[in-house]
Amino acid sequence: MRLERTDMKTDLFIGGAWLAASGGNRIDVINPSTEEKLTAVADATVEDGLKAVDAAADAAADWAQTSPRHRADILRKCYDLMMRDKEFYARLISLENGKSLNDSRGEVGYAAEFFRWYSEEAVRIIGDFAIAPSGTNRMLVQHQPVGIALLVTPWNFPAAMATRKIGPALAAGCTCVLKPATETPLTAYAIAALMAEAGVPDGVVNVITTSSSGKVVSAIMDDPRVRKISFTGSTEVGRILLKKASESVMNCSMELGGNAPYIVFDDADLNKAVDGLMIAKMRNGGEACTAANRIYVQSGVYEAFAKKLNDRMGAMRLGAGESEDTECGPMINADAVERINELVQDAVEKGAELMLGGQKEKRQGYFYPPTIIVNTPSDAKCLHEEIFGPVVPLVSFDTEEQAIAAANNTEYGLVAYVYTQDLAQGLRVCEQIEAGMVGLNRGLVSDPAAPFGGTKQSGLGREGGHEGMLEYLEKKYIAVDW
Repeated sequence: MRLERTDMKTDLFIGGAWLAASGGNRIDVINPSTEEKLTAVADATVEDGLKAVDAAADAAADWAQTSPRHRADILRKCYDLMMRDKEFYARLISLENGKSLNDSRGEVGYAAEFFRWYSEEAVRIIGDFAIAPSGTNRMLVQHQPVGIALLVTPWNFPAAMATRKIGPALAAGCTCVLKPATETPLTAYAIAALMAEAGVPDGVVNVITTSSSGKVVSAIMDDPRVRKISFTGSTEVGRILLKKASESVMNCSMELGGNAPYIVFDDADLNKAVDGLMIAKMRNGGEACTAANRIYVQSGVYEAFAKKLNDRMGAMRLGAGESEDTECGPMINADAVERINELVQDAVEKGAELMLGGQKEKRQGYFYPPTIIVNTPSDAKCLHEEIFGPVVPLVSFDTEEQAIAAANNTEYGLVAYVYTQDLAQGLRVCEQIEAGMVGLNRGLVSDPAAPFGGTKQSGLGREGGHEGMLEYLEKKYIAVDW
């Protein structure tokens, strides 16, 4: 399968124009299903990054003063256009990312919904009015755009991670510079073209790709006009960006790594628990920060659960992401395959047993088969590091207290999953788990209308919901006397 459009944009999108990188260099975009080159995109320099900031600055005042209704109408048009071309976006994602078409179609719907949700939120930037307790004056509190926002997105959800940041930024009245991952830049450029068609003014959204991320991002953050960074990626990189942001006390939103526990109690509906795990773990081939990483199953149903899961995962069709019958596509690159395999082999060397898979595929493309590890020892690396692949390590537990202690035994706190038919137990466990989100008898927690984010070293701030727009607004208090 090849790129379907001959008008695909691959240059930098700055100030409403498509520009070649000042250094003239290009970055190859590879199809992970075939290891073949799809195309090449512009490789931005520091100079290009600062040009994008200039464009965002030139557009900032007018966009901030635009009426909320006008911003809402434009965002709604973005939603309509993305849904109009949803099949194109799905196939583009599958080509450059490798995920199955079914997963890509789901992502497009999810991504578009951020445009619709924030088109509705744009008109709900509501302030406060109160009388001072002393009665001496009135207190007015209003919200204003935080300023130019730098948006840095990963490769695993190239459409949704972009719209989840752009939507609230624009709704709040901010202009922005988006830097997508070089593995999956085509979707970001396609969204830029979509937004221009929808009527987003020149300079409000700028998109740049670069192979020198550290230098370019650092230079943009050094520009005093940039007052916000929103980053989705690893905790390791997030720490570096937070340190950099401290130099200018920059407003930060960080959606970082996860190590999600998936707890199945004896009384759980096992069919629903397996269905939920197929979503929580196998969506996007496990390449998600919300992916179930550690599966704790109570001893009374451990073997039955493992068998049901083996039947389901063993029947999955592994293949090219762009193929209609694929259920599990390739990983993003060769390094990802090697890392996943190392985690699996480490567990086996420490006493775990392979129930399914566990061997690298000998075929073109970056494939790793659906894999189940049973009797996983507590010191296995796969229980302490993000797997980011289609590998399920199973661990048995006896008591509720053991499950909660194991779930919380991590520096991460993004999401967790709990399965039980005892509502009291389920809510009790959910309250004690240290995570920003918990799925109770659900394998999918993400929703544009809900606040997405984690605790501990899984990040700062929230995306989605009304809270997501507040991340791009500053409160201003005005003391009034009349």
